Amino acid sequence: MKLPVILFLLAFAGVTHAQAQTANPKQYKYVFTVAKDGTGEYKYIQDAIDAMRVYPLAPITLYIKNGVYNEKIELPATNTDVTFIGESVDKTIIVFNDYSGRGKLTTFTSYTAKISGNRFRAENITFSNSAGAVGQAVALHVDADNASFVNCRFLGHQDTIFTGGESARQLFVNCYIEGTTDFIFGPATAVFQNCEIHSKTNSYITAASTTQGKKFGYVFLDCKLTADSAVNKVYLGRPWRSNAKTVFLRCTMGKHITPEGWNNWGNPANEQTTLYGEYKNSGPGASLSNRVKWSHQLTDKEAASYTLATIFNNEGASLPVNPTWYTSQTTSTFQWPAK
Repeated sequence: MKLPVILFLLAFAGVTHAQAQTANPKQYKYVFTVAKDGTGEYKYIQDAIDAMRVYPLAPITLYIKNGVYNEKIELPATNTDVTFIGESVDKTIIVFNDYSGRGKLTTFTSYTAKISGNRFRAENITFSNSAGAVGQAVALHVDADNASFVNCRFLGHQDTIFTGGESARQLFVNCYIEGTTDFIFGPATAVFQNCEIHSKTNSYITAASTTQGKKFGYVFLDCKLTADSAVNKVYLGRPWRSNAKTVFLRCTMGKHITPEGWNNWGNPANEQTTLYGEYKNSGPGASLSNRVKWSHQLTDKEAASYTLATIFNNEGASLPVNPTWYTSQTTSTFQWPAK
């Protein structure tokens, strides 16, 4: 057989195989179960992730039974449209203890869970980094776009949540987030709605590195800011990069929030480029009488633009917006055994 004929047949076989893959979506598995007690298909979350079809032809759901999953997990960018549903937020726990400086690890490889697959969703799960007060130790590293976390907990110290992805949009609803220094940080556009933000020491809550040109960075809507009893001097934020944007709207702020509210990270030039704003917050930490002069108090008209639809309307993002990904904020029914 001549070489051109062989090449043609190989090419034809490849096309036929690709058509078969896309023409028969039912041949693939879309529901997975993990249980530490052995009652699921897998005992380890990463094993279930590894078994998933990449770029699936339908959304994938992973049910995770109560248990402490002591493992470092990664959902790659090729694993899109995946939902994790835990049995209960207090008892479905993913935990690891890596930290920056442990061997060759850096801040960005110290994570317990790394989520890169777009259109990811998690419900009723605790993400924890148990390394302690040893420096940067990330519980969640999420650089996926259209990622949402509903009724989840995030436990750590410094750098608890890294919201990566310069064009990523992420949503946290009814979540509990705790940490010490810069424990919410990164460049993504991220909304925290009805969340409890808990400070464990005197330091800084946010360190946004919002990409230049984006209208929205971090937005906190109707959140509650709390702290350990000995904590009495916490800043709302400081700019990890000069174009940081962070706004708190209708939040309840405890007395641990320092009167000046914001910090320029030792660089007065940042005061000219950041957008740090507040609107109709309440509580002893919300007093504006001693706020830094370069922070911004939103007008009613400005505040009206801080809706999920406006914030997530492809502002500075490279991917087209899915207008429904942020509208479903109720948790699903945990099914066991899952079908």
